[in-house]
Amino acid sequence: MGKKIVIALGGNALGNNLPEQMIAVQQTAKAIADLIEEGHEVIIAHGNGPQVGMIQNAMTELTRSNPEKYIPCPLSVCVAMSQGYIGYDLQNALRQELLDRGINKPCATVLTQVIVDKNDPAFENPTKPIGAFMTKEEAEKLAAERGYVVKEDAGRGYRRVVASPKPQAIAEIDTVKALVDAGHVVVACGGGGIPVFHGEGNRLDGAAAVVDKDFASCVLAQQLDADCLIILTAVEKVAIHFGKPDVKWLDELTPAEAEKYIADGEFAPGSMLPKVQAALQFAQSKPGRTALITLLEKAKDGVAGKTGTSIHC
Repeated sequence: MGKKIVIALGGNALGNNLPEQMIAVQQTAKAIADLIEEGHEVIIAHGNGPQVGMIQNAMTELTRSNPEKYIPCPLSVCVAMSQGYIGYDLQNALRQELLDRGINKPCATVLTQVIVDKNDPAFENPTKPIGAFMTKEEAEKLAAERGYVVKEDAGRGYRRVVASPKPQAIAEIDTVKALVDAGHVVVACGGGGIPVFHGEGNRLDGAAAVVDKDFASCVLAQQLDADCLIILTAVEKVAIHFGKPDVKWLDELTPAEAEKYIADGEFAPGSMLPKVQAALQFAQSKPGRTALITLLEKAKDGVAGKTGTSIHC
């Protein structure tokens, strides 16, 4: 029987700009179609690092050039924009690849809000750089006028920094479920989702934040009761002693081993660490669930148990 699989696509699956993205999604679609052809239900999440940065920079330049006409664009809106244009390319590439294989499955992108806690400690210490580099004077001006938090970035200038709170729930989860149950291939939680928190009454307010797409994918997979979470990255397997002569590539990780390696600092923050943490969280969330970390082009072999690093209880 096929499995219900949530795939978290890394940046290498999307390219760094629009021309690269249009080429990259063709190969990405082939890897995803391989899983669908095997009889699996697939739901796709993805990052948006280069894309949302490009949008944010463009909006910043627009407001700089004509501040009387254009107002600053909230980061949550920039995330929504990135979801739209990445999803557009992904769903069209998937539709074409599936039809070329004689598979008639509709593909749809859901503009997805991810609920975060407005009291998350991450808001007290923003660390995620976003947008263009600025001079000290420009940074101080934006901090004064817009309340931005700005920090010096390794001698290269100043940048705005925002929080990266943990995702709590997917606001549009019922919509995603309905589409999946109807046999659609769904793209959701793009860029970790549009970060929102509960405002007054039933309102959801956008947050000046970036949600890690691996943690958002984990929450999405849990709420969909998926069998497997696949986190795709630039290496075939997770390693300890990475970059050293005694590097060791791992086929499997028990939760206890994963926790020990995390405590030992084996995984780089902002790189492999959140992937292992999200995989561990999903694997521990319910008996029988498996998380897999591997290369995009190895996804099919990974589900078959031939490669990748799997984490399960």
